[in-house]
Amino acid sequence: MRILVVGAGAVGGYFGGRLLEKGEDVTFLVRENRQKQLKENGLVIDSVHGNISFSPKMITSNEKVNPFDVIILSTKAYHLESAIEDISPFAGEHTIILPLLNGISHIEVLIQKFGEERVLGGLCFIETTLDSNGKVIQTSSSHDLVFGERSGEETSRIQELKRTFSNTKANFKYSDKIMQEMWNKYLFISVMSGATTLMRTPIGPIRETEEGEKMLRRIINEVVTIMQKIGAPISEEMKETQLEKINAIGYEMKSSMQRDMEKGMPVEADHFFQYLLKYTKKYGIEAPALELIYSNLKVYETYLIQQNHR
Repeated sequence: MRILVVGAGAVGGYFGGRLLEKGEDVTFLVRENRQKQLKENGLVIDSVHGNISFSPKMITSNEKVNPFDVIILSTKAYHLESAIEDISPFAGEHTIILPLLNGISHIEVLIQKFGEERVLGGLCFIETTLDSNGKVIQTSSSHDLVFGERSGEETSRIQELKRTFSNTKANFKYSDKIMQEMWNKYLFISVMSGATTLMRTPIGPIRETEEGEKMLRRIINEVVTIMQKIGAPISEEMKETQLEKINAIGYEMKSSMQRDMEKGMPVEADHFFQYLLKYTKKYGIEAPALELIYSNLKVYETYLIQQNHR
C-alpha cells in the first residue's frame, strides 16, 4: 500500500519511520522548512526501542502525484483544517484516512469532507518530541498505534492494512472496538490535561492533596455524565477505572497540553473541552469544573495571541 504520512513531526515521523524501517512505501507530506531540514539531516529517530535514520520520500502540498492508498493524519486539532486542504489532492476515491488525533470531534469534520466510508478510527499511545534539529526523540515504553473500522467490521481493506502494518518495530494494533477505545482515551486525556493545565503541576501533587483528588473526581464525573448523554460507550465503572489509571502513572507526569502551555504553544481547548461543553447546554447538564478548565485555557490562548502580535 502507498502510504502518505501528513507531517514528519514527533508522532508521524516516528510511526512513518518505523514503517520505512520495515520497507513499506511511505511518503511524508511536509512544509518547506521541514523538507529542507529533512534533506539536510534525514529523518532521525532516537528511541528507547532502537535508533534509525533515513532519507525519506517527501512531497509538499503543491506537488502533483497519484492518490495514495492510506493517509495517516497526526496533526494537532488546530491544524486540522489546513491539513485537510493539503491532503485533498492526494485522496482518491478509494483512499482511506487514518486519523491519530485525540478526542472525537475531528471524525465529524473528516467525514463531512471525505465521506463516511473513507474515514477509519485511530489513536496512539506514545511519548515523542522533536529536538531543535528536528530529530524525533521517543522515550516511552509504549509506542502503540491502534486502528480499525468505526463500524467494528473486519473489512478486506482492514485486513490489507493489518498485513501492511504487521512485523513493524512499533505496536500497530487492530481493534474491532476502535470507537470505544477512542472515547476511553478522550475521557482519560480530558481528566489528565484538564487537571494539570488548571493547577500547573504534574499529576502527583494533584492526586495527593484532598483538594486535588476532589477536583479529579469532579472532572471525571462531569465528563462521564456528558459522554453518556451523548451516547458514547462509556460505563459508570469507567469512573473508577480512570481514577486508577491516574493513580498508577508517575508522580512527575504532565499532560502534553500542559507541556505545550509551558512552551508557549497553542493548545486544543476547543477540540477537547468546548466540544463537551456544547452538550451541557443542549441537555441542561451542570459542569462547573469543565467550565473552569475551558476558561483557563481560553485566557491562556488569548494571552498567547496577544504576545505573538506584539
